[in-house]
Amino acid sequence: MSETPQSSPPVPLSVSERGNTIDRREAIRRVTALLGGVALAGGGTLFSAVERAHARAATVRQVGTFTAQDIALLDEVADTILPETKTPGAKAAHTGAFMALMVTDTYDERQQGVFRDGMQKLNDAAFMAATPAQRLAKLEQLDREQKTYTDTRAQGAPPHYFRQMKELALLGYFTSEIGCTQAMRYRETPGRFDPCVPYTPGETQWAGHA
Repeated sequence: MSETPQSSPPVPLSVSERGNTIDRREAIRRVTALLGGVALAGGGTLFSAVERAHARAATVRQVGTFTAQDIALLDEVADTILPETKTPGAKAAHTGAFMALMVTDTYDERQQGVFRDGMQKLNDAAFMAATPAQRLAKLEQLDREQKTYTDTRAQGAPPHYFRQMKELALLGYFTSEIGCTQAMRYRETPGRFDPCVPYTPGETQWAGHA
């Protein structure tokens, strides 16, 4: 898919309660930059909402009006965007539940309506019954569609539902422990300062630290 996480800026991991808030702010900034500067929903409450969502995502089975089946759909969408390779994918990081929690806690009624309508469209397209290759082809089509829509949408027009899903999938995965410690390399700082280090093609990038 376009704008793949391989080209994304490094995203830091929280290692303490105080460090959590600082690092997740940086993670949100970096994911937003990856998505072309589009602001994620939530405003000033976004940072605390991410903390709450990660704290609950591993244990919840239902979130508000999101059923277990809804969360399963979001898990598969996120896992298609960020599949398991040498490291666990988005489903292992409970990204579907994270997405549902973020929509419930930070999206206004209009944004929630767009998101839920998009989920219904995926259900109507039998996304869950599709093969992995068919799922990827569908999301690639939607990614092209949302980019065209985002580039030309009028001021005040609602976001494309797949833009919302992609934002939340990337945000949820790259601010999770799995995303930072396994998809990327992390080193707690302060530590030794290396202004220039050798790079071997194929190595994962370093997760930054705010």
